[in-house]
Amino acid sequence: MTARVVSWLDERLGLISIYSLVFDRKVPKVNWWFTLGSASLFLFIMQGVTGVFLSVYYVPDPSKAYDSIQYIMTGVTFGWLIRGIHHWGASLMVIFVFIHMLRTFFMGAYKFPRELTWLTGVILLLATLGMGFTGYLLPWNQRAYWATTVGTAIAGTVPVIGDFILRVLRGGNDLSAVTLARFFSVHIWFLPVVILGLISVHMYLIIRLGISSVPKEEEG
Repeated sequence: MTARVVSWLDERLGLISIYSLVFDRKVPKVNWWFTLGSASLFLFIMQGVTGVFLSVYYVPDPSKAYDSIQYIMTGVTFGWLIRGIHHWGASLMVIFVFIHMLRTFFMGAYKFPRELTWLTGVILLLATLGMGFTGYLLPWNQRAYWATTVGTAIAGTVPVIGDFILRVLRGGNDLSAVTLARFFSVHIWFLPVVILGLISVHMYLIIRLGISSVPKEEEG
């Protein structure tokens, strides 16, 4: 019965061909450093799943945000675990993506014909940092408030357009309910959509071009 269902779906969707192309393709001899991309993808999925659960109870309002976080930590079953995974997963994702980029650079995997793979990876790193920055404000405690104040002020020092960037980030001159709502929206909608799109392109390029092998001594 199962074989018939699989055969029926394969005739219409080409599932076996997709599986062979994505999961059963040949790769060069590599080491554990080449698993950082997959680890980063796993962490992103984990962040998405835990973020969905957190959004059920989180309230993006200055008068209720901190209390909603406290309720998640103390009043929701396993809420402390979900938030802990989300919190530490964010830090791990930044670290893994950064080390993945360093590995790619030092092993020369950004060269022809993988320039676009490298470019999408750089943008993914920036988007990951953006996720961390926008998520840091959401607890709306003193540390988050003043850290975001400093971070947005630094962005405001950009020549010519600095004041414009500052107002866009804060939704005004100072941090307010508009800032919190804006960061929340960017954190759960805009940046995840951008990251998903970039991951799709990144994965397509990896499947299309393959991954680079470990450089030989004579290639140095």
